Amino acid sequence: MLELTEEHEIFRKTVRDLVAEHIEPFADEWEAEGAFPAHSLFRRFGDLGLLGLEYDTDDGGGGADHIFTMILGEEVGRCSSLGVAMALAVQTDMATPSLARFGSSELKERFLRPAIAGSMVTSIAVSEADAGSDVAGISTRAQRDGDEWVINGSKMWITNGVQADWLCLLARTSDEGGWRGMSQIVVPTDLDGFTVSRNLDKLGMRASDTAELSFVDVRVPVANTIGEIGQGFQQQMAQFQNERLIAGYQLVGAIETALERTVEHVRNRRAFGGVLADNQVIQYELADIAAELDMLRHHHWATVVAVRCGEDITRHATVSKLKSARLARRMADAAVQFHGGMGYVEELWPARFFRDTRLWSIGGGADEVMLRTLARDIGVA
Repeated sequence: MLELTEEHEIFRKTVRDLVAEHIEPFADEWEAEGAFPAHSLFRRFGDLGLLGLEYDTDDGGGGADHIFTMILGEEVGRCSSLGVAMALAVQTDMATPSLARFGSSELKERFLRPAIAGSMVTSIAVSEADAGSDVAGISTRAQRDGDEWVINGSKMWITNGVQADWLCLLARTSDEGGWRGMSQIVVPTDLDGFTVSRNLDKLGMRASDTAELSFVDVRVPVANTIGEIGQGFQQQMAQFQNERLIAGYQLVGAIETALERTVEHVRNRRAFGGVLADNQVIQYELADIAAELDMLRHHHWATVVAVRCGEDITRHATVSKLKSARLARRMADAAVQFHGGMGYVEELWPARFFRDTRLWSIGGGADEVMLRTLARDIGVA
């Protein structure tokens, strides 16, 4: 059974206050500029111990229970810029889990500890122009030359890629095809041959920098390999579970906030001799979204219990990723529709919410990939 203690609620308030003070006042400005100051913002989160909640205390982490990760996700998800929320999730649950689990003591000291402190910004470099959800299709290559890897290739759609100090790179390190022969490598971004080819102009998540990266004979020590050489694909599949869970946790906070705002609007907006909330179509749609949100939240509570028991949470994470993304899209559509013309202009929040939430059904494994995973799990694929 999941029990939220007074300590958990104090933690929730701490995160909510941090978001209110250090993200909300600047969200519109960062959206307009197409970037936010990751180093300064992450340092504030790091100072409060929020960037490595469950990591080992020997590495600078908090050694906390998974409940705290769920709460962090929900509260960061309530912010007005989901691009910033996504960038924070990359730092906490997308680029660092493999290093924390499999990295050498030296690698963790040089790269994980500063990431937890917020003094280094990190990014996960997996996707390529021809290999998004199809991770087995990547072609970026790391060729061994003595004690060094020589890396050539490119990566696409890399969140935090413009500002990152180091990357958790997935590259081919042997001639084996498909998912075989890949390794995860820590790549500092100040090396010769590494360039940010461009900062992508996106539909949504506009405050979050999303880069195309180029590697031309980039040399890094073989000692920068995370875990075992040749086990990168397997390690990345495990890391994806963290990514999908934090995405689901964030969307609980995002959907809840959007629902609250939309309910307030329809209760106050007058039309046709009454308020919008008098219409049963609107009542029932928002009520149904609220019910689905309750189901999602309780699924996450079951997930937390599974994590604490050391169970395989692949299915939990897959369901969370699929259903949270779809519910967010439904909530976004309702928010725009029920705000009418004002929901379609940038003056109010629904337009941005509509644009931002669309990514969650694509990034980190598209809906179709989640469905295929579940189909295999129940024995029909």
